[in-house]
Amino acid sequence: MTTAVHIIVESGAATAALHPLRMEILGELAEPDSAAGIARRMSIPRQQVNYHIRQLEAQGLVKSVGQRRARNCIERLVQAVGRSYMISPAALGELAADPEQIEDRTSDSYLLAVLSQMIQEVAGIRHGPGPRGKEPRTSTLQADVHLESRKAEEAFTAELSAEISRLVDKYQVAGSPKGRTLRLVVGTYPKRGP
Repeated sequence: MTTAVHIIVESGAATAALHPLRMEILGELAEPDSAAGIARRMSIPRQQVNYHIRQLEAQGLVKSVGQRRARNCIERLVQAVGRSYMISPAALGELAADPEQIEDRTSDSYLLAVLSQMIQEVAGIRHGPGPRGKEPRTSTLQADVHLESRKAEEAFTAELSAEISRLVDKYQVAGSPKGRTLRLVVGTYPKRGP
């Protein structure tokens, strides 16, 4: 099964995916194809494509999905495991951003570090124990808010914080053996473009 977003969690897979030719091959493998088919479309030798497909397959970025007869031979069909890819900060090991190391909680660095932590945690849920191939149950809220002034932005942030605190107090059941703990992250940043 091809996922909408495949999260790369290991440095070897990140290195394999970032190779320019391999990125192009991954893009060509949105639908199943053979090394020969890709080589024809990309106008490069089949042996070269085959080598890179094997490297991608070894890193879990491409999977075998069958075969087809082409003239007098059987071609092996492969497909990318994701329609798009994201490299988890976990692939960076000790170099991954850590929100605990950033004092300024209003900086863009802190927001990026928190988002980095979120990516690592969601990737850990997806790749951790539990039913394979089943995406974790999550919720996402996203909105563009056009505010008139810095003063309005500060008032909006204060009211949003108060409302979130009210909801957390209302629904929080600390120490309950039932249910599960959810992590809530709210961040704002200036949107660029239309």
